[in-house]
Amino acid sequence: MQRRPLFIIAFVVICLMAIGAGNAIRKATDPSVAGDRSVFASIGASIKGLVRARLGVHGADPMNAKLVTRGHELYSLHCAACHGPKLEGQPNWRVRKPDGTLPAPPHDASGHTWHHDDKVLFDYTKQGGQALMPEGVTSGMPGFEGVLSDADIWAVLSFIKSRWPEEIRQRQPKSG
Repeated sequence: MQRRPLFIIAFVVICLMAIGAGNAIRKATDPSVAGDRSVFASIGASIKGLVRARLGVHGADPMNAKLVTRGHELYSLHCAACHGPKLEGQPNWRVRKPDGTLPAPPHDASGHTWHHDDKVLFDYTKQGGQALMPEGVTSGMPGFEGVLSDADIWAVLSFIKSRWPEEIRQRQPKSG
């Protein structure tokens, strides 16, 4: 008798997938997929969240208030000194300093942070700018591995993205 609830759950899942939940997952992970199936999209988003949590996969979520609040705290402690308390960056951030590095850029909509996908931003923050620069280019961005956990880095990125206008968030490249 104890197998009956598992059988029912499995049957419901198979039925949902058969009528479109599979496409909902695809749409939830790739917003460029056409079509509006709001019921299925919400089911897909829920399944995606469960799978991501189970696999330990994280990401920036500017709509998650708890994550954004944590990210703001961490940003204030570790990032604001260079990138500004209002994400405004340092003056003349496009002009190289004598050592060849650029001043810290803004992370608001006026900067170029949003031109990079979340994976690049995560790697840049964790490993430091120099690890990702082409030969001959110098970065002053330190790596935060060992200072911030992966979850903390995602929280900071969530905070930064929460300050971008929706139009900018939509224009940000999606991680491949």
